[in-house]
Amino acid sequence: MTIFVCMDDTDNLNSRGTGRLARAVAAELKKTYPVYGVTRHQLYVHNDIPYTSHNSCAVIHLDIEEQKFIDDIFEIVRIEMLKDFIEGSDPGLAVAHENQITPALIAFGKDAKGTVLTQEKARILAKNLNIRLEGLGGTEDGVIGSMAGIGLAFAGNDGRFLLKGSIRELLGPQPIEKFINAGIDGVYTLDGRQLNEGIILNTQNKSVKPCPITGKAILFVEEVDGMFHAVKRN
Repeated sequence: MTIFVCMDDTDNLNSRGTGRLARAVAAELKKTYPVYGVTRHQLYVHNDIPYTSHNSCAVIHLDIEEQKFIDDIFEIVRIEMLKDFIEGSDPGLAVAHENQITPALIAFGKDAKGTVLTQEKARILAKNLNIRLEGLGGTEDGVIGSMAGIGLAFAGNDGRFLLKGSIRELLGPQPIEKFINAGIDGVYTLDGRQLNEGIILNTQNKSVKPCPITGKAILFVEEVDGMFHAVKRN
């Protein structure tokens, strides 16, 4: 069972991004609760939607059976977000146990990838599902992405991992075995081949970004001139 913590719109053009904040908050939560990973989810980019640079939200996944911990988790995250509040941001925070997530929230998440939604819709949905949702400053527009991210993370097959196991420690070319030991469940080419050995290149000298696929962390690669390069997908 999983408790999902989603934050959105926590930055401005000159600050650290929401993904970095989510990883920092995950480190704080890890002192008390088991953290499975952190995922990034791309939302709709449209002129009617105010966003900083990419309009993405971040979701922390916690391996927790019981709902009784939601209030404590919410307060821990709320405090950390307020401590790192950025002027000009419009942050939102939502926390939900998977038992609270219904098809309506999954649909809301899907809609947020291609439709202009409103705070009113997000807040009514949260109220009807008894999900903890709060705006933490500015216009509070981040409540929209916070609800959407939970629906997307629960449904799976969307976004990419910003944090999973120890994969962020692996920079530059690395053997597939190391990625598997670090927390990746499988490596696949975009044309359908599963790879069990070989070297994966990441030309940006950054950590690779596997995708959540049917409950697993899957790293996609493409072959270029006989070499396998890590692919970053939305």
